Amino acid sequence: MSVLRGLFLTSVAALAAQSAVAQDLRTDALDYFKPLPSTVPAVADNPITEEKIDLGKALFFDPRLSASGVFSCYSCHNLTTGGDDNMETSVGHGWQKGPRNSPTVLNAVFNEAQFWDGRADDLKAQAKGPIQAGVEMANTPENVVATLSSMGDYVTWFTDAFPEDGEPVSFDNMAKAIEAFEATLLTPAPFDAWLNGDDAAMTEDQVAGLGLFMDKGCVSCHSGVNIGGEGYYPFGLVEKPGADILPEGDRGRFAVTDTVDDEYVFRAGPLRNIALTAPYFHSGKVWDLKVAVQIMAESQLGEVLSDGEADQLVAFLGALTGDMPEIVTPVLPAETATTPRPSQDILPN
Repeated sequence: MSVLRGLFLTSVAALAAQSAVAQDLRTDALDYFKPLPSTVPAVADNPITEEKIDLGKALFFDPRLSASGVFSCYSCHNLTTGGDDNMETSVGHGWQKGPRNSPTVLNAVFNEAQFWDGRADDLKAQAKGPIQAGVEMANTPENVVATLSSMGDYVTWFTDAFPEDGEPVSFDNMAKAIEAFEATLLTPAPFDAWLNGDDAAMTEDQVAGLGLFMDKGCVSCHSGVNIGGEGYYPFGLVEKPGADILPEGDRGRFAVTDTVDDEYVFRAGPLRNIALTAPYFHSGKVWDLKVAVQIMAESQLGEVLSDGEADQLVAFLGALTGDMPEIVTPVLPAETATTPRPSQDILPN
């Protein structure tokens, strides 16, 4: 056998061994994760149509859903910056600061429930909450319906989206349309390609980080399609973070269930596009992803990561950054003489 042939066979054997290792890791990963589907997922009690999607997109961008005419869904869920607002906590009506960090809307359709405490069962319920919250959009269902009904284009769009409804312009249908649009906000990432069999989709560090992610136990809370977004867990399962990260006044899911066991319990954060959505945690107190990873390892797993391990975990999280769907900003209907005027109490006292 020639030297060159021997080297070739050795190289082939090494590649085969690497491929086998990758396949074993993929098999293990598929026990915990699922790749994003290639089509828009179905949602309960709301058949998705193109008409609903188009209407929902207009509503998502329309600041007139707020009492002031200043804040829209897009204000806190900026589709150009990771689907959130990249602020510690969001700013709303009267320039008030909200109590929690704004979660990303990207891939949110796969979350078990919405909001950090899971108080909304789905995206329909979530869409109604901020519009009525005094610290956010400070509006009422009645004023929203009056606003939308005053513009002929919206009446037509609602009628097209809900053709079997006798009164298509309604607060419920507004929420259904927004849900339909948000269900399209899927971001396929290198991790999905890798799960689907493309060994080259992730770097060596990202693959090593995935191995650590599973071996260290991160998958206990962060699994499924959204690598999180399912289940409720105490923040500080092993070691409770300080009040600078876990404010004592925010008791998490306890506010929803009024159950002592739910104090400082939160829904597991979905990790897709996490590299884009700083600052981190419900408090928005941590701006560095590596620091956030180290905090989670210590507080949830009782693990002190080496510097190299933290870097590899961050590398894996980078493989969750996906391709944004192309969004063309809608042209919204013009106000009419019957459109309710914006609230004048937008400025703080």
